Amino acid sequence: MKHIMGFIASDHRGFLLKDHLKGKFSLIDLGTFDCVKLVDEVDYAKKLVKFVLKEKSTGILICGSGFGMDIAANRHKGIRAALCHNVKDAEWARYHTDANVLVLSGEFTKDNDAEKIVKKFYSTKFSGLDRYKRRIKKMDR
Repeated sequence: MKHIMGFIASDHRGFLLKDHLKGKFSLIDLGTFDCVKLVDEVDYAKKLVKFVLKEKSTGILICGSGFGMDIAANRHKGIRAALCHNVKDAEWARYHTDANVLVLSGEFTKDNDAEKIVKKFYSTKFSGLDRYKRRIKKMDR
């Protein structure tokens, strides 16, 4: 069995990209499970956040623009969600802020670009520098 990287969830507009990424990476799918039924991204962001916090894990959220998922996830203490449009965004999100949730746009991110972003997100480690640790602590106050 492949090592589980984390969790993934989307709304109806992010479903196709989520389905593509599930075929490329070992992720636990929390829904939605089709692109026909209209759903609220907030519900799936909350579901993923619950698992990420409980399991001390990571996750990927996808909606049309990425904005709704990003805002919904970041309302939770302990979550550092980052909307990433490219590989550099993913690298900096992990290295500087120890992001634990990657957010992607289902409408504006191509499949092959998303794969590269996910690979960079999961291969980049947090720097661990004191100044970044201090800033992260302030985020959860």
